[in-house]
Amino acid sequence: MIAYSTLGVNDMGRAVAFYDAVLGALGGKRDTTSETWTGYSRAGDRSKFFLTRPFDRQAASGGNGTMLAFLAEDRAAVDAFHAAALAGGGTCEGPPGVREGMNPVFYAAYVRDADGNKLCAFVRK
Repeated sequence: MIAYSTLGVNDMGRAVAFYDAVLGALGGKRDTTSETWTGYSRAGDRSKFFLTRPFDRQAASGGNGTMLAFLAEDRAAVDAFHAAALAGGGTCEGPPGVREGMNPVFYAAYVRDADGNKLCAFVRK
């Protein structure tokens, strides 16, 4: 249903380095790069993910209660996503693991990027 999503960033170069590694761990590839937009996609997916500088030229910030979740192929990809995020300057919001009470089993990891955007990678296996 979602065609594309965007996250605001303050330092495009820093953000590109972070998301190249984090989304690469999930099979994503950067396919659009400019001074104001950087886009990612994954083979077979119709949706796109973009990094952007805010249109109003104000500082980008993470929204309270806002999170983007990325579907992973397996638990190893969730683990790789989390490790890449921490190595790239992200912060842990919940280490990889099974979340209780979810059926089927929900294995996820949660991080924040340098701009405070909350991200999740998960698999239902």
